[in-house]
Amino acid sequence: MSKHIISGHLNLSPDDLLPASKEEKESLIVMRQSVSFWQDGFRRLLKNKVALASLTVFIIILILAFIVPIFYPYNYATQIQGSERLLPMQYSASELTRISAGEHIFPHILGTDSLGRDYAIRVMMGARISLIVGLLASLIVLVIGSIYGSIAAFSGGWVDLIMMRIVDIIYTVPDILLIILLTFALKKPMKLLANAPGFGWINVLGINLISIFVVFALLYWVGMARIVRGQILVLKEQEYVTAARALGAKSGSIIRKHLLTNTIGTLIVTTTLQIPSAIFTESYLSFLGLGVAVPMPSLGSLASDAITGLQSYPYLLFAPALLISLIILSLNLLGDGLRDAFDPKLKN
Repeated sequence: MSKHIISGHLNLSPDDLLPASKEEKESLIVMRQSVSFWQDGFRRLLKNKVALASLTVFIIILILAFIVPIFYPYNYATQIQGSERLLPMQYSASELTRISAGEHIFPHILGTDSLGRDYAIRVMMGARISLIVGLLASLIVLVIGSIYGSIAAFSGGWVDLIMMRIVDIIYTVPDILLIILLTFALKKPMKLLANAPGFGWINVLGINLISIFVVFALLYWVGMARIVRGQILVLKEQEYVTAARALGAKSGSIIRKHLLTNTIGTLIVTTTLQIPSAIFTESYLSFLGLGVAVPMPSLGSLASDAITGLQSYPYLLFAPALLISLIILSLNLLGDGLRDAFDPKLKN
């Protein structure tokens, strides 16, 4: 249908109301198919080869940490008598005797440690612990930071001023010192609580690990709170927020349904980048002896134990150090890819 504009008026003839011909239809410009925010983001992510390679590496690490130990013939805490300090793929004298008798013995792929425990399963379980700690700590940061930042930004005024000054104060608190203080402060009450019915898990995790989670809940959410606050300050001026207020929606409902849902891309990216930071924090605290409880392994505690015999058994340090590096590198690169894919400011 052709349109004629003469002197600012639209003039139509009966011919203009006729159906378009085949040639006219083919001459129309076919617009790009409409896609949602998530479809567009994942499509952009699939074009990022570095992010996809990082995701592949991370999935392999997840398989090694959570699936392979189910079928692995050794336990991370079992000490095999006479198998101390075996080299990779080496058997002890008793195992060689059993093999010569026709018994099948699974090899120690990475050797054993000073107590005769299979080192490969300890590395895999150490990766599992580090990943779980990193994920749970990041979820704690996400929940506390997003709620705190959104309330501060939406309230504004003196409420925002006071809440953000509290954030500035928390930034000055040294985390390692607080973990040490909490470890000593929580030691006695946690031991009493561990003897109560239903709290045996405290002995499994250890007071040090619980202290790490407490510190994440007290300190590490401030960065997330600042990011969310900056996003909410922009979004709360949008028309749909004003309309929701005019319709009588409560502040909590507006924050939950209209503001946080529109920052979900930023929250996912920030949380993904927070996980390697949490893993690194847990690893170096475990390296200092402030992490998981013995005999539960962590990549940091495995690296710390390997330092004592570095000159004689350097391979014991190689595996946990390499795995820590791969986890942190893959998650950082994946986080960068997610940011490029889901950040509206970076879209062309």
